[in-house]
Amino acid sequence: MSSHSLSLILSRRSIAASCLARNAGFRARLTPASRRSLASLPNLPLFRALQNHDQSNLAVIHSASSRSFTYGNLVADVVQAKERLAQSGGGRQDGLSGERIAFLAENSYDYVVTLLSILASDAIALPLSPAFPTGELKYIMDNSQAKVLLATEKYADKAQDVLKSGLDREPILDVKKKIEVGATSVGSVTLEDLNGQQSRGGMMLYTSGTTNRPKGVLIPQSALTAQAASLLKAWEYTPQDRLLHLLPLHHIHGTVNAIVTPVLAGSSIEFMFPFNTDAVWKRLAAPFLPEPTSTSKITFLTAVPTIYNRLLSSFPSLSSETQEAARKGISPENMRLNISGSAALPTPTKKAWQDISHGNVLLERYGMTEVGMAISCGLDFADRVDGSVGWALPSVEARLVDTESNEVIKAGEEVDADGREREGEIQLRGPTIFQEYWANETATRESFVPGVDGKGDWFKTGDVATRRAVEGAGTGSSGDWARGPMYFIQGRRSVDIIKTGGEKVSALEVERELLSLPQVSEAAVVGLPSEQWGQKVAAVVVLNPEFANTGRNGKPWGAMDMRRALKDRLANYKLPQEMKVLTGPIPRNAMGKVNKKTLVKEVFGA
Repeated sequence: MSSHSLSLILSRRSIAASCLARNAGFRARLTPASRRSLASLPNLPLFRALQNHDQSNLAVIHSASSRSFTYGNLVADVVQAKERLAQSGGGRQDGLSGERIAFLAENSYDYVVTLLSILASDAIALPLSPAFPTGELKYIMDNSQAKVLLATEKYADKAQDVLKSGLDREPILDVKKKIEVGATSVGSVTLEDLNGQQSRGGMMLYTSGTTNRPKGVLIPQSALTAQAASLLKAWEYTPQDRLLHLLPLHHIHGTVNAIVTPVLAGSSIEFMFPFNTDAVWKRLAAPFLPEPTSTSKITFLTAVPTIYNRLLSSFPSLSSETQEAARKGISPENMRLNISGSAALPTPTKKAWQDISHGNVLLERYGMTEVGMAISCGLDFADRVDGSVGWALPSVEARLVDTESNEVIKAGEEVDADGREREGEIQLRGPTIFQEYWANETATRESFVPGVDGKGDWFKTGDVATRRAVEGAGTGSSGDWARGPMYFIQGRRSVDIIKTGGEKVSALEVERELLSLPQVSEAAVVGLPSEQWGQKVAAVVVLNPEFANTGRNGKPWGAMDMRRALKDRLANYKLPQEMKVLTGPIPRNAMGKVNKKTLVKEVFGA
């Protein structure tokens, strides 16, 4: 083994010395032919691209430490990591095929190498969140029946705690030292076919568990490739792009959008995690300061609305010099693309970002763990319409199914006889869709409906939307895929659509308006049982301390103040009838999402 890749392969009933001795014996038994076979990558689109990139181009950079690795380093290190994994599978190339390989790694080059080495082994990569408590990780390990648990040195203790929790299947534990410099050489690296067999590899991510226990979403290698290829076509990643990575890495946004697709395109990924507003602003400003601290500008930023809100809030505290440089850094001529997703983007946030960036418009999109990114606004600013997530992405088929009649809403039928927009559940199909919920045949079956045209089943997203044409948008200026009526998300079919007095209320719409008020820093809108109305609209908010005492007559800002502030923004039936103010943050699960069913019970006792 190389000095940077020393592995301590352990199990709870084995000691490190015996494991290392066993590994050494295995290496001695490797024949020259088997050594050569290990210095290979599968002949799949992602690895063909990896081989074909300019090997001198930067692949991964660490903003804080300035550690950097080229695509040549990445190829060599992935091959070496694949070799180590093969040892865990008994030395055979197919020893890990289809097996779940869980891993705990910080946002770093090591994460990228680990992910790609698992995919290269035709295994299923299962990234774990280091922030999860041991109990949550035990559930995932037991449910997935992972064969191997990889961990970087930083999370070695966490991995040991998981093993000590008493797992149903005892995995092999592999603790790896940090890769300080890329592997210099592994000799000739070949691309090998999978002996005529279909790939069994891919990635497994766990849902947030807002309605039930988290489910393992199995995304096969083919779907990962299709998701990345779709984004590559729509968002036009290039080798000249440098993406600033601020996101956690146990969900689809941080992995597919910000690692797999940039690697497929040959872009550079710059890690800066955990998120810190001052550090991000300084990095964005760095190339444009009077005395630049970096010569490389950030051209691609993808984040969630909370990050943009925090950046906007901290911007006034920057020095005037940094402010001016940062404005240049995020202007359209320097930052090619800025994307917001994973939650509804408040219109004031979108406008404020546009104002400080000299006109750069945030692009909104829609996706979920099971499908990757499915719907997106376009690159043309005219195709970034407030409140809309755009059109079905390349290779994705999307349709709306009326929530009342269960009929497909065909083109031209988006408005009913009374002139009201029809709401429908978004259903999707195509090569980007996941394969199954792991070990949950019932949930998988219930999530799909048969297609009557013989072209495959449709996945029921559970998200409700409307669809309408917008003047000046959808002309094809962003690509042939971005044409016609646009999708407007209304919320989840279950908790975000509130029926009150025969009217439907989008919780996301009310939340968006609440978040536009200076008094409100966090908001969650829920439906409460009501004998009179069926449901009534209620809000749970966290107030901005600077505006908390701006109610009438100098009193604390309360429910009546909220209704007065919203009365010119929302129809009367959409106004929350109740409001609860929390002194701390709104509770969120380990995935950062609000479980509204739990919130209703805890805050309202309903």
